[in-house]
Amino acid sequence: MNADTATQLRLLDLQALDTALSQLAHRRRTLPELGAIAAHAHQAAELQNEVVDAQTRLSDIAAEQKRLESDVDTVRARSSRDEARLQAGGLPSRELESLQHEIATLERRQSTLEDELLDVMERAEEAETALTDATRKHEAVTAEQQKLEAVRDATWAEIDAAIAARTPQREALAADLPGDLLALYEKARAHGGTGAALLRQRRCEACHIELSGSELSAVRSADPDAVMRCDNCRAILVRTAESGL
Repeated sequence: MNADTATQLRLLDLQALDTALSQLAHRRRTLPELGAIAAHAHQAAELQNEVVDAQTRLSDIAAEQKRLESDVDTVRARSSRDEARLQAGGLPSRELESLQHEIATLERRQSTLEDELLDVMERAEEAETALTDATRKHEAVTAEQQKLEAVRDATWAEIDAAIAARTPQREALAADLPGDLLALYEKARAHGGTGAALLRQRRCEACHIELSGSELSAVRSADPDAVMRCDNCRAILVRTAESGL
């Protein structure tokens, strides 16, 4: 394949644009904020689970506390009624003995329930503290994640603008090249990542390997318009006065 020197030189301009676009795309994919955002999102999810667990524990404890308070009220009411009957007097001895026994049993029951209620209230306080702590941590991590996302979005917008500016340039330059030459360039770029490279001082600027032996002889003897390729990386070798031939 042949192409005049000026046309081959335009391949270097195309390669420069493709390199810039590739670097922009790589930067967009590998922003340090992306890893940090993912880590914060994972941590936020774990903390949200802690918040939900703490809320559930607190709800269960509140239900237990309500039940115990109701039981205490019931026992107190029963005790009050028994005390009133006892104070009223006039009860047969057998019934009086039974009533006194019931009052003593209710007192013990009330004491047990009040101890249980105190324990539940202590656990409720601990659950409240755990919920407050988990909520505070979740809010802090979420706020930091939002800051990172804002930085990411701003950087993405900057990168996207740069890509949008270079893409039409790339399309216009590619459209102005001969179809067969462009196809070869794209094939070379797909093979090694670089479609065309300057040959500088007998060294391919794509793979940085110096030409020698038969490869160097072939390049030296080739017609100036002949399209040459690096035997190592398959990039199109663009020859200039700097090639050292």
